[in-house]
Amino acid sequence: MVVELAIDTLTVGGRGLGRHGGKAVFVPLTAPGDRVRCRVVRRHRHYDEAELLELLEPASQRRTPPCPVFGRCGGCQWQHLPYPQQVAWKYQLFAETLLRAGVVDATALRPLVSAPDEFGYRNRMQFKCRFAADGPVAGFYRHGSHYVIDTPACLLAAPAIARTFTFLREHLSQAPHPEAIPQLDVSCGDNGRVGVICHILPDAVAASRVWLAETAARGGFSAALQSGRKDTLEIIHGDPALTCTVDDPELSLRISAGGFSQVNPRQNRALVAAVLAAADLSGAERVLDLYCGAGNFSLPLARRAGELIGVEEYAPAIADARANADRLGLGNARFLAEPAEGALSRLSGAFDLILLDPPRTGAYDIVRDLPAAAPRRILYVSCDPATLARDLKPLVHNGYRVVSSQPFDLFPQTWHIESLTVLERSA
Repeated sequence: MVVELAIDTLTVGGRGLGRHGGKAVFVPLTAPGDRVRCRVVRRHRHYDEAELLELLEPASQRRTPPCPVFGRCGGCQWQHLPYPQQVAWKYQLFAETLLRAGVVDATALRPLVSAPDEFGYRNRMQFKCRFAADGPVAGFYRHGSHYVIDTPACLLAAPAIARTFTFLREHLSQAPHPEAIPQLDVSCGDNGRVGVICHILPDAVAASRVWLAETAARGGFSAALQSGRKDTLEIIHGDPALTCTVDDPELSLRISAGGFSQVNPRQNRALVAAVLAAADLSGAERVLDLYCGAGNFSLPLARRAGELIGVEEYAPAIADARANADRLGLGNARFLAEPAEGALSRLSGAFDLILLDPPRTGAYDIVRDLPAAAPRRILYVSCDPATLARDLKPLVHNGYRVVSSQPFDLFPQTWHIESLTVLERSA
């Protein structure tokens, strides 16, 4: 069914919303004020999903997307919006989600921290690959599919990543089995060094090692090979670890290949600074960091705390955290390679501050246990407003109040929102 409608607003997920016959219709790649012709592709009881066919009347706030594959590549949703409009809509969507859930008072909401760079900010990217009739193709998945859109360059990539990706595209066809390479992970540290993880199907690993080592040496980057889960990671050339700089005075953290780090280093430093300010440590407190990774928040907090315990299930990240703490002389930091879920029941003693930085699925099982642990303050770093709103409910209903909640834009050109929420135990 093809319909014409006016787009009234944007929604979580980045799609525009209009109404046809009183029924909500979600349309990607649209902006409030657009009048569009679209095709309904999925019908639901209370709403429909559609694809954009024609922009009949563009909104005044629109811009021409600077990327030639925008709309086909699924990586970005909002390049057609000027960056100030993206910032305004992210704040509105974040605030509406928390206010609608009844977990925060409007006076506790803080302005969004916008990104200093709307392009060229990503220090870590995953490029998908496929083998076509005329050779290998590399880029990103089309939205809602596993079809790889050929992408000669990505405007979000840091310059060092962009240069390395161009080099890899030129050399993929020389691989012994280019059809066996489904993905390339390219990262760069704050020191400008680049590391590549080349995902290769198991049967092609032996034949690909020499090619990857020689390609990395010619391209001036380090390389690792992965043939399945992360435990198959094999260093091939150099050291593909990432260097992340945080805090003031600076702490330089090592994050091994395959470990997690925020993709926007400048905004990550702003987020770490906000966490430290909110923690307001005097030097005597006992702090627990759940989902601690390689110590992005843990080690700056340990500088200011009496004792810090970091918990993370991914053992290589804990190895990095321990090595970082040793190198920086932070003997008051202890790191445990175990699930964050249930950590409170396995640890003895009380904590003054608990920090959570869970994945997009949130930490509902953990937050239900936090009121019984009774920390004076809880800091929740979230990358999904919906799961944040859900997870705050057990806290605000059991003795905690939201002091502040602030969104950070770590992902310009997309709808994604990072945030820091500060809770304190009610008197």
